[in-house]
Amino acid sequence: MSNSHSKNSLSIDIDETDKRLLRLLQLEARMSITELAERVNLSATPCARRIKRLEDSGIISGYHTQIDAQKLGYPLAIFIAISMDRHTAERFLQFERKIQSFDEVISCSIVTGRSEDYLIKVRVRDMAHYEEFLLHRLNRIEGVAQVHTSFELREVFSRSIV
Repeated sequence: MSNSHSKNSLSIDIDETDKRLLRLLQLEARMSITELAERVNLSATPCARRIKRLEDSGIISGYHTQIDAQKLGYPLAIFIAISMDRHTAERFLQFERKIQSFDEVISCSIVTGRSEDYLIKVRVRDMAHYEEFLLHRLNRIEGVAQVHTSFELREVFSRSIV
């Protein structure tokens, strides 16, 4: 996971055409330049230039494929709230580096408004896999003081469109 704040802080003006391009790419990132251009009433070259400008500015930070985790054998989604023992920059940085190395972790956020410091979401095959992850990896990260687990019963929806 990269820190989007330090990646590109270039500020660019976004117009309605840029917004339409971004929405289309979020819905279908594999859409051709020709089709994108058609949908936003541009020719292909100006459309490609706009996309390149959005990429160079960091507004478009990558292209991703959505995967059905259940069909791949990872039916359990778990939210884990984590409290750290000390609130120092070094402790948080150490935790963040380590948590990124675990393939099971699909998101990690620092949160406010609760007693915990982090909220992570993990995907596992079954309870035995979760137990191994929790006891032998997550709880062994230096500084993890407390964890609180909530199992996702059903994802109502997930949206990555801004």
